[in-house]
Amino acid sequence: MTNEIATIVRGAEFSPPAVFAPDPAAAKRFLEFFTANIRNPNTRRAYWRAVREFAAWWDQQNIGELRDIEPVHVATYVETLQLRMAAPSVKVHLAGIKMLFDWLVIGQVVAINPAAVVRGPKHSVKEGSTPVLSSDDTRTLLDSIDVSTPIGQRDRALIALMTYTFARVGAVIKMQVEDAYEKNRRLWVCLHEKGGKRHDMPAHHSLEEYLHAYLDQTGIADGFLFRSAIARSGQLTDRPMAQQDVYAMIRRRVAVAGIETPRSKKTGCHSFRATGITEYLRNGGQLETAQKMANHESSRTTGLYDRRDDQVTLDEVERIRI
Repeated sequence: MTNEIATIVRGAEFSPPAVFAPDPAAAKRFLEFFTANIRNPNTRRAYWRAVREFAAWWDQQNIGELRDIEPVHVATYVETLQLRMAAPSVKVHLAGIKMLFDWLVIGQVVAINPAAVVRGPKHSVKEGSTPVLSSDDTRTLLDSIDVSTPIGQRDRALIALMTYTFARVGAVIKMQVEDAYEKNRRLWVCLHEKGGKRHDMPAHHSLEEYLHAYLDQTGIADGFLFRSAIARSGQLTDRPMAQQDVYAMIRRRVAVAGIETPRSKKTGCHSFRATGITEYLRNGGQLETAQKMANHESSRTTGLYDRRDDQVTLDEVERIRI
């Protein structure tokens, strides 16, 4: 494989494993799958991990070449995955392998997709695993932030935005200042969600207050809305925050606020999306409207964030007075 074919994506070289590079044309097609075909970086990383692990397993079996892979081989591999992975992870691995072989079939690298007929493990979820904060804990968290500094103003506005708009952190960190705009004398926010979708939402009055305070204090007029900070200086840069920066910030803020969470379910970026949806529904909101606000394709996905039954269950348990 030539250096021209090797492509660097976010610092990782997607060099085809030997089984997927029997010739230059196959190697090029493999790289195109991860670079030209998959646009979402999280999906790219997940599928790359899945394909790389499958290739390593295939090499260990020493059965043959790319054209020798059959459905029974893929099915056997899936069985081995189930011994060390949860069903959702197995399904992601299988999806990555299936999509890659579909791409290779279209590119005439292989004749058939050996993973097409292989079924993954059954997995049914009625409630998501994302930890949810109560409305009181969320208010405690927001009020605990010292907003006398630019970083404090930034953090309060960012957490509020994820809570009141049900926004994904990936969309929040990409926001530009111009994505917070006035419409009919009210502040609106524009989120650029997965798949290039533009999603406009009116700002809750508290979010409007926090965003105006943040922009007024920092003087930011253009560029990225939520910016990284220079270590220990408290000064914001021109660069956007990374997702891991937001997560680290949340963990710090939750600790300072003294909010208790189970060790196995740490409050993270997605918690505020789930918290906002749950509180909206708890106060009489409709699931179909929450679906639109969260920009979900299906109301079933939105339902995974609904934790109203948690409180109902707790109330019923407390009836056991012993």
